[in-house]
Amino acid sequence: MLARNRAWPRTFYGLITGFLEREEKPERCVVREVKEELDLDAATPTLVGVYAFERMNQVIIAYHVTATGTITLNDELDDYKHVPFERCRVWPGGTGMALRDWLRTKGYEPESFQLP
Repeated sequence: MLARNRAWPRTFYGLITGFLEREEKPERCVVREVKEELDLDAATPTLVGVYAFERMNQVIIAYHVTATGTITLNDELDDYKHVPFERCRVWPGGTGMALRDWLRTKGYEPESFQLP
């Protein structure tokens, strides 16, 4: 599933992301962010990988998580969509590399595209 932040252009969608709170473990952060942004109950996260996000001087710790419930978007998001594996396209950097690596574990080699 991909979601769109209200501040993004209408065609941009991305992964659910967030920041650690003080003394919070990354795995707990993932569960919290999924609950806060989508109102879903997440299972135990599985590490996808760690990625440099040079543009923002950050490090991304990416997880895959399954979740249950009915999606209710918080005020940061205004849309979401389910994209089948074979139709996913990845962007060159940040969470795009995490999506690429996760899709490869599912047997898919995703097409890439350049951000404007």
